[in-house]
Amino acid sequence: MEYVKAKTILSKVKNGEEWYGVNYNMNLYRGCCHGCIYCDSRSACYHIENFDTIKIKENALIILERELIKTRKKGVIGIGSMSDTYNPLERKYQITRGALKLINKYNFGVSIDTKSDLITRDIDILKEINEKKDVIVKFTITTTNDDLSKKIEPNVCGSSKRLKAIKKLSENGIFVGIMLNPILPFITDTEENIKEIVKLAHENGAKFIHTYMGMTLRENQKDYYLEALDKEFKGLKQQYIKRYGTRYNCIVPNAKSLYQIFKRECDKYGILYEMKDIIQAYKKKQVQTEQMQLF
Repeated sequence: MEYVKAKTILSKVKNGEEWYGVNYNMNLYRGCCHGCIYCDSRSACYHIENFDTIKIKENALIILERELIKTRKKGVIGIGSMSDTYNPLERKYQITRGALKLINKYNFGVSIDTKSDLITRDIDILKEINEKKDVIVKFTITTTNDDLSKKIEPNVCGSSKRLKAIKKLSENGIFVGIMLNPILPFITDTEENIKEIVKLAHENGAKFIHTYMGMTLRENQKDYYLEALDKEFKGLKQQYIKRYGTRYNCIVPNAKSLYQIFKRECDKYGILYEMKDIIQAYKKKQVQTEQMQLF
């Protein structure tokens, strides 16, 4: 168990209204043990040493409460953008649960990114927040195949468990959906995978799926990813180097046709996929509050 000092926990988000309507952001932990081979947070620009080791931010809840008291403008607080807030340490230390209690106490909304079904433990608090403010939960799901998931996300619960967690949250009135990011070229960029994800999302109560038809590769992250390809997907490393070279944005070869299939499937099941529509759908309480204040 390691602690790192933190001067601040809460930060204001620029252009957050363009990305799930998040107004503030926080990460209660530093680093992540999920071992996802594609993780952008490994990139050198984030300056996280020993990324695979989880560290708790010292006095995180004390600092957070102090900042929430001082923050006059209420809004949605994003959790888990850099490291999954529902990691194995959370089971014991419950830092995230404590943060949710504070978010509820001071009347903020919350937006959570995760790959863990541990979040279902906190349904009681999420429901309390949801009665007053806006709540959105986003599960990263890249494939419906648990065996493939274990290769690209080795230390995460399987996609089937994440879908069950989506169903449970949805049944409890939480606005929940899927981040279909990244789509890995030559691995998960198949019509069958996209169709199955959309179908199972619908069957398990997901309200939205947002996707990006590719992945990013930059310093540190790229080296880690290519090395992982060599272990799990023989021959793909050279294919990536040949096609993408030093590019940062690695769009899948069939991006246009695949996105059309994705949109068609979402429309068929009534699943939202445009960012503006997703934000509008879950931020109803904020709109109602603003209208009441106006009149």
